[in-house]
Amino acid sequence: MTRLGWLLAVFCLALPVQAEDVVLGLSKDRVAITATFDGSEILVFGAVKRETVIPKTPLHVIVTIAGPYKPIVVRRKDKRFGIWINTESTKIEAAPSFYAVATSAPWDEVITKSQDVAYQVSVAQAIQARQTTHADAEQERFTQAVIRIRTDENLYQLLENKVTIDEQTLFRTSIEMPANLTEGSYDTRILLTRNGAVISTLNTEIDVRKVGLERFLFSLSREQPLIYGLLSLAIAIFAGWGASGLFSALRRS
Repeated sequence: MTRLGWLLAVFCLALPVQAEDVVLGLSKDRVAITATFDGSEILVFGAVKRETVIPKTPLHVIVTIAGPYKPIVVRRKDKRFGIWINTESTKIEAAPSFYAVATSAPWDEVITKSQDVAYQVSVAQAIQARQTTHADAEQERFTQAVIRIRTDENLYQLLENKVTIDEQTLFRTSIEMPANLTEGSYDTRILLTRNGAVISTLNTEIDVRKVGLERFLFSLSREQPLIYGLLSLAIAIFAGWGASGLFSALRRS
């Protein structure tokens, strides 16, 4: 073997070997939003592929699904002279429209704080990673307010102990996606951890789109707002006439 060949062989042996990898499956990679859409359940399942024996430390799995990121303005209201008014506001440059995190154990057991910062796993870190300026105490307060409000609306979810792992090899979980989803690509990520450290990741996407009448009306409102407005007005007038005629018929009977 030439000297170059020996050097290449030594270099290849020196490269780190990924001991555990993720093989992923989804029950669906596309969600269709129709006029009667009332939410969807996504089943995420997979397996861990290994080149070595199973380590003794426990394996944990984290699954995240993130909707499209958009800027939002957060306003704080205070009561002045008996009236609620906007007193302060701040702009968050990018926040996910939907964010779910499912874990195989309590949060503090599956990932360390430093690894959360490095991989932006929690929703707070996912938001912070997309800000161009460092968050001060005031900005952090507004960010936490957004997280609290969207958690109450089921748009942000922390699902601890929701991922099931069998024999440290097979895993599965299900995530409920609410009816008020934003259209776009939803980034889906699986992270394997041991001792709180991430050892492997895998990314894929779920496509969420309006279809049928919902798609037509959405496109019309964006591309032909005048026609959309006239159509909405015509429908409102027709509905008013119909209701008036129905009440008149009921009175006569």
